[in-house]
Formats: sequence, C-alpha cells, structure tokens
Amino acid sequence: MAYFLFIDESGQDRKESPYEVLAGVSILDSDLWDMIKELHDAEISHFGRRYSEGARELKAKAILKRKTFSRAIGNIEILPNEVPGLAKAILDDGVGNGSRKNLKALSLAKIAYVTDVLSICASYDCRIFASMVSPNAPNTAGGGLRKDYGYLFERFFYYLEDQSTEQGYPQHGVVVFDELDKSKSHILIDQSHKYFKDTAIGRHRSSLIIPEPFFVHSDLTTGIQIADLVAYCLSWAFRLKGMDAPARDELLPYIEQIRKLRHRALRSMQGKDDFEIWSIAYIDDLRTMSEK
Repeated sequence: MAYFLFIDESGQDRKESPYEVLAGVSILDSDLWDMIKELHDAEISHFGRRYSEGARELKAKAILKRKTFSRAIGNIEILPNEVPGLAKAILDDGVGNGSRKNLKALSLAKIAYVTDVLSICASYDCRIFASMVSPNAPNTAGGGLRKDYGYLFERFFYYLEDQSTEQGYPQHGVVVFDELDKSKSHILIDQSHKYFKDTAIGRHRSSLIIPEPFFVHSDLTTGIQIADLVAYCLSWAFRLKGMDAPARDELLPYIEQIRKLRHRALRSMQGKDDFEIWSIAYIDDLRTMSEK
C-alpha cells in the first residue's frame, strides 16, 4: 500500500497571511477514488452543483475570506433546504441572481462544505502535516532543501514508519505538489534529489518516501484543493507556542477538526524514550546550524 501526500502552500508571498505554511494531506491509495467521489457529492449537496465546475476553483482565499462569514450572519431568513438551490442559482448566473439572499446562501454553503471536507478526511483516517514559518524567519543562504520541506518530510516519514509497524510491512509515501512555474519546480526537484541521495537522513527516509515528487495542477486535483484549505486555515487560525499573531475566530471550528487529523509520533530523542513529535511544526528560523 502507499500513501499520497498532497502538498500546497499558503502565504508564501509574506504579505497578508500571518504565517507561511507548507501543508500536506495524506490519503491511502486504495481510499483515494472513493474519497474523491464523496467530496464531489458534498459539493453538489451544498452548492446544488459542482462549485469547481468549469474555470472556478475551490480556493480557500476565495471561499473562506472574511466577507463569506459576514454575509452568512446577515438578517435574511433562509431555510436550510433552500441553501443549495439559491447557491446554485448565483453560481449559474451571478449577475441575474446576485441578491443578498443568494449571497448569504452561497456563503452558508461554503462554510458548511469546508466542515464536510474535513469530516470526510477524518472518516478516511487522513493525516495532516504542515510546516508553519514565521514571516520574520531568517532565510537560509544555502542551496539545499529548505527546513520547512525537511520538517514536512520528517513528519511524513515518522507516520509511514508507524503505519509500517502497525501493518507489519513497509508502507510507502508518494509526494504530490501543486505545480509551480517550471523553473521553481526544477529547483525543488533538484533539491529533493540531493536531499534523498546525498544526505544520510535523506537516504534513510527514501526507504519509505519515493524521492521523485509529482507535480499536478491544483484546479484538477482534489487532494491539492484539500491541502490548500488546510494551509489557509492553519495560517490564519492555528497557533503553537511562540506564535503571537491573532487568530481569526470564525476559522477555529475548522482548527478543532484539523487538530484531530494530526499525527503524534513518539521517538527516542533529547534524552527521552517517548519524545512527542506532532505532524504540524512551527519554524522561526530557516537557517542551518552552521549559518547560525
């Protein structure tokens, strides 16, 4: 068996987002198609049609922006069974059906849909992995794999190790990235190859993680869309020790769902036999030890 790790980013421009996030969602290969079908059904259930039909993407920065939540609490009465029809109408014809009632219904549908996405992830025992980087983190001057990618691969490897122990035979991981522009993709591939081939820890982790990452278009790949939603929610609302940026309260229910999807690994480290390593890590310095 193999686990796909679909990875996306949020806040890489270091402008509006409080934290830079590299997030991944792990899905077992044999569950992937059934899960995708359930997610498509959830779209139809909430929006009356596929929201992502055509050129429209289920991007977190569009469906989870603050305006979505302010519109959802408007004083216009809408019955729950009216929401899909009203949402479909505005998606089909935004000009002809752009009333406040339609806008509220679409907002309600977006909020409920994301809740369902995370619930479906839980039902398939998916796991969330992420590296969260401070916007003030000093950058590395080296040409190797960045620390946030290294941390993500480390946590994913621990999960695969634990799954291998539980199943009694090796469980392998396949890494799938949202496609960057070609030059950036080539840099990431080269850095990944060097990490998995030229470093001792990378060679060890290549025993379970396939060193050749795949690149896909986010608008065509459901797993990447989930990772995008998770990355956005983490950046704006998930906080660990040392993270002092204010969290958006309206996203906290999603954070509670995401917390339950983390993986907790126990390893011998720092003088402890049961040192806890959670699958979401915070990084406030991207420099290597030698650079510090």
